[in-house]
Amino acid sequence: MSGNDIREGFFEECEDLLEAVSDGFGAMGRGQRDKETLNAVFRAVHSIKGGAGAFNLDTLVEFAHKFESVLDAVRSEKLTVDDDVLRLFHRAGDRLADLVVMARNGQECDPAENAALVAELAALIGNDDGAADEAAAAAFVPVTFALDMFGAPPDEPEGPNVFVIRFSPHRGLYATGNEPALLFQALGRLGTLTVEADLHRVPQLSNLVWDEPVIDWILHLETTEPEMAVREVFDFVEGLCDLEINAEKGNKVPDFPSPLIEAPPDADLLKKEPAHVVELAPAQTAAAPSVAPSPAAAAASAPVQQRPTIRVDLERVDRLINLVGELVINQAMLTQSISEVKLPQGNRVEVSLDQLKRLSSEVQERIMAIRAQPVKPLFQRMARIAREAGQAAGKNVHFSTIGDATEVDKTVIERLGDPLTHMIRNAVDHGLEPPEIRLANGKPEQGNVILTAAHRSGRVIIELSDDGAGINRPRVREVAISKGLIPADKELTDNEIDNLLFLPGFSTKAEVSNLSGRGVGMDVVKSEIQNLGGRVSISSRPGFGTTVTISLPLTLAVLEGMVVEANGETLILPTTALQETVQADPANIHRIGTDGIFLSIRGGYIPILDLGVCLGLQERPSDLKGRVLLLLENSAGSRTALAVDRVVDQREVVIKGLEGNYGHIPGIAAATILGDGRIALILDTDELASGLKSEAEAVPHRLAVAGG
Repeated sequence: MSGNDIREGFFEECEDLLEAVSDGFGAMGRGQRDKETLNAVFRAVHSIKGGAGAFNLDTLVEFAHKFESVLDAVRSEKLTVDDDVLRLFHRAGDRLADLVVMARNGQECDPAENAALVAELAALIGNDDGAADEAAAAAFVPVTFALDMFGAPPDEPEGPNVFVIRFSPHRGLYATGNEPALLFQALGRLGTLTVEADLHRVPQLSNLVWDEPVIDWILHLETTEPEMAVREVFDFVEGLCDLEINAEKGNKVPDFPSPLIEAPPDADLLKKEPAHVVELAPAQTAAAPSVAPSPAAAAASAPVQQRPTIRVDLERVDRLINLVGELVINQAMLTQSISEVKLPQGNRVEVSLDQLKRLSSEVQERIMAIRAQPVKPLFQRMARIAREAGQAAGKNVHFSTIGDATEVDKTVIERLGDPLTHMIRNAVDHGLEPPEIRLANGKPEQGNVILTAAHRSGRVIIELSDDGAGINRPRVREVAISKGLIPADKELTDNEIDNLLFLPGFSTKAEVSNLSGRGVGMDVVKSEIQNLGGRVSISSRPGFGTTVTISLPLTLAVLEGMVVEANGETLILPTTALQETVQADPANIHRIGTDGIFLSIRGGYIPILDLGVCLGLQERPSDLKGRVLLLLENSAGSRTALAVDRVVDQREVVIKGLEGNYGHIPGIAAATILGDGRIALILDTDELASGLKSEAEAVPHRLAVAGG
């Protein structure tokens, strides 16, 4: 493994450790301030410090060390965590995450940005503890990775210390992924180490409990390092073992003491081999806790059984997903070919093909699940956005999440960051009232912002709610008229007024601030969500708050679509925006002007777009008699009827992107391959229904439809 691989592995571990820090502070914010929670946060910060030292990331080491010292003061009950301290801890955790990112990207850190926060942390533990902290910092010598790390040992120091260490692992030590051999390697780098396995507790094989540790260890370490450095190696497994360290001065490792308990008389094998001893030569550099068990495992707060995981390059997963997509397409083509042969019903070929279809569908689902990741890391980043927005706006914000274990396609998660950032800033700046106004209205001074994720009907639903003043609809209407976004005499429903917030350039802020006022925000949210194949809506109750709802597909690789025909071409219409299908009836079709065609349904009028004309497949609208009308609703709540020749089928299709190899096509989102081998284009319903493609104003856009 190269040095770059080791370095990247450290930063990947940091992601898990920072998540543990965020989880711990979140639990403390909910009143869970027990010792286990504190230890989990402490060990995570300690692991980051140790790993950073291995790569000479001095700024990260110094900040993590100061942070660790304050957390240790909480563990030793010298410092009590109140709301103010917890807010400072949140800021320190955010800064620690920033330093990790900067170190990963090779960016320089401005020392002044750390100085103020470090001073605040130091003030919590006072001068006396600060002096002890500086002494501990001086004693901390991290392991640094070098080509000759495992080379020849240094010259023998004079007057080494000799430590006799008795180490008995508990079941929880192994359950959290720790390994004694790694601890022994860390000790071996401190000096000359001799390890003896004490087997007196090993029972007969018939009485063996597979997950119960029965081997104790007696270690003799000859080193020039102080006892604190020895104990630091075991920080990762504190509470997961019985540990006894006895120190004495000398230049010779004493003889091994006999086991405390005699071996059982029937353990013949153990009598023959009472102990296994191995000599570990000293390394060239002093040891540090960073080489102890996996930091992610060490950060676990309780001995909980963890499922084994592996890290895989995302590009490999994408290639595998593409291959599975090709497999599904070829299976569909095989089905199509066999159906054309017209074999007798119930023949073995069809039975085998059905089995292949089920297997390929299951393989596709399992492969797609590999890309699925919980939204928890994303939601944790949004917690920071909420804290910073509250601080900038001078508002007391309580941010909480529900359903952060909900799994979504990784690509979807990556592209949700910007929309959610805008939504949270709007909720804090526009939604929540200032503290004095909330108190005057009988509300708690602290405003609530809740981010929720859940699976519903095969889609991911994300909601952001606040308990603020709600949307001031008269103000929104007034601003929209003043900006020329709507006519002054236009009548709008409450829902239509709410959706004005998604228009580009719309803002009710009179002054530009760090959070809003430039008219850039909810229009970005709408645009990004639409690009993900999703929809966004908004609802509000004046005086009670606002909820923004996002509906997204579980994955961007497979789509549930309606197969339709228009002017002889086969196209795919995503079912996400489809409300219903209607058979065209001349009695309900009305023409207004020269090109306007409307459908009368349930007391309202819906504009009709001819799909063939919208895509440039024909010059003039066809006669609607006998055609099928697909009623669509876009993210703004507007409805449109799309006229097609017929509906062929409804199926899941594998999405193939066009923009990377061809470019953007108005009204087209992507493409797929049908069972007969033909290419079918996937429609962008929101773009088609936006009115830009209506017969009254659109210039036909010619498409060279593959296979047509």
